[in-house]
Order: sequence, then C-alpha cells, then structure tokens
Amino acid sequence: MDVSTGAPKKVMVIADPTRESAGALQWALSHAVLENDELFLLHVDQPISWRNTFSTFLRKPSSQGFPNTNSLMEGSGGDNVDFLDLMKSACETAQPKVKVYIERVESDGKDKASTILSKSRMLSIEVLVIGQRRSLSNAILGCRLNGGHARGTRVIDTAEYLIENSKCTCIGVQKKGQNAGYLLNTKKHRNFWLLA
Repeated sequence: MDVSTGAPKKVMVIADPTRESAGALQWALSHAVLENDELFLLHVDQPISWRNTFSTFLRKPSSQGFPNTNSLMEGSGGDNVDFLDLMKSACETAQPKVKVYIERVESDGKDKASTILSKSRMLSIEVLVIGQRRSLSNAILGCRLNGGHARGTRVIDTAEYLIENSKCTCIGVQKKGQNAGYLLNTKKHRNFWLLA
C-alpha cells in the first residue's frame, strides 16, 4: 500500500516514545513521504517515561538505510535529549528535501484521539500515520489500549478510532520485526501485509 502521489502533500505521524511510533515513522519515510512533502510529528503530551523504550529501539542498527540515531543519542547531551528532536533529525537525514515540523499539544481535557483529529483537521493533513499494537485479544475482542474509546459494548484503541473517524487517509502501522515488513490497517484495507 503506497500512498505517495506526485503533488506535495501533508503527512502527519503520531509521535510517541514507543516502538510502534518509531515503526510507523520508518514506514512513513519509506512509503508515504516524497521530497517536497511536509511531515508533521505530532505528540499529545501525556506523563510517561520514554527514554528506555524509544532509545533502545533507536540504538538497534537498521538494514533499511534509515539513519543510525545512536550518534544522535550520544551527542545530544544525555538527559536533555527530546525524542521529538531525535525523530525530526532522523527524518531530515532520511529525507533531506522534506520539511519536518514538530507539533506538541496538550489534550486540554479531550481524549488523545479527539485531540489528534482536531489538529489534523486544523493543519489540513492528507495522510495520518499511527503506530499500532495489535494483540490477538485486541483484534478479536476489541480490548482497550491506552486512550481507548467505548463503542457500544466494544472498546477500541486510539489507532482504530482514528482509522474509523479521520476525514483524511489514516493508516495504522504495525512493524513486524526488523526485516519482516509491516501490517497495515485503513478503513478499506484490514491486516494488509507489506514486506519491508
């Protein structure tokens, strides 16, 4: 599933300090973003500790030509490193002709998905990409993940809610190991397998 077109477009990746978010960013850089596009890294502030999960993932060597951010981690002053700055640097290294913007917003009492939908509409985003963690119970029963939404007796996660309710193309990305490819979900395509 390739969403790249000839005209410049606005792509938003939900930036969180997780493996899922890093995998979604890798997919977006290799399959959704072309030179002269605008890429927005949106983070909805929530009080979590990101250093262990994100920095561990970034230190793994990549065989797909993505930047090695290990040097960024070491050269950025240790504890003063912000994961959004690391993600932006990785984007600029992988796609130097893409304009990259960081957007950090607070939910202001709204849930995470509503905040993301509001911001994507405000920026006229055309492609929204979010990392997705899918387990057997989540896929079959619709069990709740962080930021879940009730829908009848079923509770869906933030990625599923965005896929169902976004006005633009929304893609849930699940990275399947370093070289195993991606599992993608959109409104029209469910569990679409894409090799790396």
